Amino acid sequence: MDKNIINRINNNENSSINSNYRICKRCIMDTTDLYIKFDANGYCNHCNTFEKKIKPRIFSKQKRKLYFNKQIDLIKSGSRGRKYNCIIGLSGGRDSSYAVYLAKEFGLNALVIHFDNGWDSELAINNIENIIKKTGFDYYNYIVDWDEFCDLQLSYLKASVVDVEIPTDLGIFSLLPRMANNFNAKYILFGENLETESIMGEGWNYKNKLDYINLKAIHKKYGEKELKSFPLLTQLKEIYYYNIMKIKQINILNYANCNYKEIEDLLKKEFKWRDYGVKHGESIFTKFYQSYVLPKKFNIDKRRAHLSSLICSLQITRDEALEIITKPVYNNDELKEEYEYIVKKLKLSSKKFEEIMSLPIKSHFDFPTMEKSKTYSFLNKLKRLKYLFLFDSK
Repeated sequence: MDKNIINRINNNENSSINSNYRICKRCIMDTTDLYIKFDANGYCNHCNTFEKKIKPRIFSKQKRKLYFNKQIDLIKSGSRGRKYNCIIGLSGGRDSSYAVYLAKEFGLNALVIHFDNGWDSELAINNIENIIKKTGFDYYNYIVDWDEFCDLQLSYLKASVVDVEIPTDLGIFSLLPRMANNFNAKYILFGENLETESIMGEGWNYKNKLDYINLKAIHKKYGEKELKSFPLLTQLKEIYYYNIMKIKQINILNYANCNYKEIEDLLKKEFKWRDYGVKHGESIFTKFYQSYVLPKKFNIDKRRAHLSSLICSLQITRDEALEIITKPVYNNDELKEEYEYIVKKLKLSSKKFEEIMSLPIKSHFDFPTMEKSKTYSFLNKLKRLKYLFLFDSK
């Protein structure tokens, strides 16, 4: 989130009740995205980009099947002699659960990894248990020290930056290649896909999810505890895992059927999987962050982006999305219960939490970043030149 966005938010220029409010006529992205643009038809830059650049990259049903089988064959042939064909991160959400299902259905022997940051809902735990029991896959639950992770999340809240989910995202993206290397697995399967995750408002998150320099800078300023159990992926480790050890990432859902209704029906049938009511609702904190913190402090409702992707991929209608967006994620009683639970778990009083919520918004770029790092620039040059003799073996 850059300074222009922050100034406009702090000056309430993004209020949906002002005279300049507009909403896209094809999707439901609106002027709460402060950099949204509309064409003469009233269509926004997000869905226009989807139509022009994303749709051509979404394979037809016939090609999808062909490419999917090629990916499965590649994984099997490339992992001969290894105990595991691949590593899969499982949160219990729809996408990662579906990725695990596909691995089992097509004969892969996966090691399933869960990043336990202390925020799993009971429903998520139950879904994960059912999936592991049914698939029979080996399962590794990586538990990060709670006091440490709590301190890290509080650092982001105190920093007053938009993407408080970076500690979780970076933790997951850091853990998977480490585990792949430890267990001699060559492939990591991800549940990301173009159809349902291509649209996002400008400044609604921090795009460099692997920016460990930004994380360390924010934690150094606002945190108190040393990061010992947190699996931090430095650029040197990234080079080691992906360039030297040749671990490969595959977004397997880009090659599979990604209709959310059909996926949900399948997961319910196979694993007695239960939906969370909102994207990423498997995490108590993520649900609260997206449904309370972002709307209240940043005037951001990420459901607009998630639903707009589904509209553009023809999975729901615009009218259905408009109906969903008018309904709050929590009713009053649920919000009160979640609020009190989360504030207490973060070791805060309600007063202190609201003080943090009222802090002036800052940009991630107010802190050191990988982009500004001379070491980052130097190592990128080494990568381009394929001089990969430098790495962190820790």
